[in-house]
Amino acid sequence: MNKGRIIEEKIFKVLSAMAAYSLIAILIFIITIIFIKGFNALSFDMILKTPKGGFYYGGEGGVLNAILGSVYIAFGATIIAVLIGLPSALYINVHLIRMKRTQNTIRYFLDALWGIPSIVYGAFGFAFMLFIGMNASLLAGILTVSMLITPIMVRTFDEVLSTIPIGLQEASLALGSTKMETAYKVMLKQGFSGFITAVLLSFGRGIGDAASVLFTAGYTDLIPVTLDEPAATLPLAIFFQLGSPIPEVRERAFASAAILTIMILIISIIARLLSIKYSKSNFK
Repeated sequence: MNKGRIIEEKIFKVLSAMAAYSLIAILIFIITIIFIKGFNALSFDMILKTPKGGFYYGGEGGVLNAILGSVYIAFGATIIAVLIGLPSALYINVHLIRMKRTQNTIRYFLDALWGIPSIVYGAFGFAFMLFIGMNASLLAGILTVSMLITPIMVRTFDEVLSTIPIGLQEASLALGSTKMETAYKVMLKQGFSGFITAVLLSFGRGIGDAASVLFTAGYTDLIPVTLDEPAATLPLAIFFQLGSPIPEVRERAFASAAILTIMILIISIIARLLSIKYSKSNFK
């Protein structure tokens, strides 16, 4: 019996290791292909210049408009997601701590919202724009992406807060703190590393999504200076460049993909480092 369990454990250990290393290999393969195909077109001009005339037909310029447009949309959407998601996650874990059925119901709907394809959010945002008479713009893109990433923000932070012992809340309340003080002075402090991770992961999701901004943010070769102007994004720039019959332009698409990949990898690394930093500080 013991031998059977040992063999079973070894089999599952090998399968788990294979799955983990397969994911790493796939990531390395994707990044390698992107950089190999886009290496010739990857330059400072791609990062520091906006498209010139005929850029999508082999002309000069870069994708600075798309880089800044992506950052603007992701940053604005993340701010909205924080304003909605932070109080929501704290409410679920402080005010509803004794109402497990209500908690589970809210989490179920949040998981459902998380699983909805981004194109559905884009279609909803487009329909809402038509209803209120709004044009494709930076503001419309921000609002649509905020709907996409808010469930991610809430559920990620909620999972961190749910691991905090309930005794900590009870001790805070026993000392005379209100539930609001417990939420923002105790729970938020204890789960701050998870909050930082949730913010940066949501930002990364927002900066890399294409479907939700396809009909809402529009596209332009210019850098938007007001919220009612259309805004380009890197995912859409990649899409348009890949559709070109000119090989040089398709190389630029892979260079744009490399830029986007680097940005997301940097965000992920920052999220990991900040999470480790604040996790350690909570134990001091």
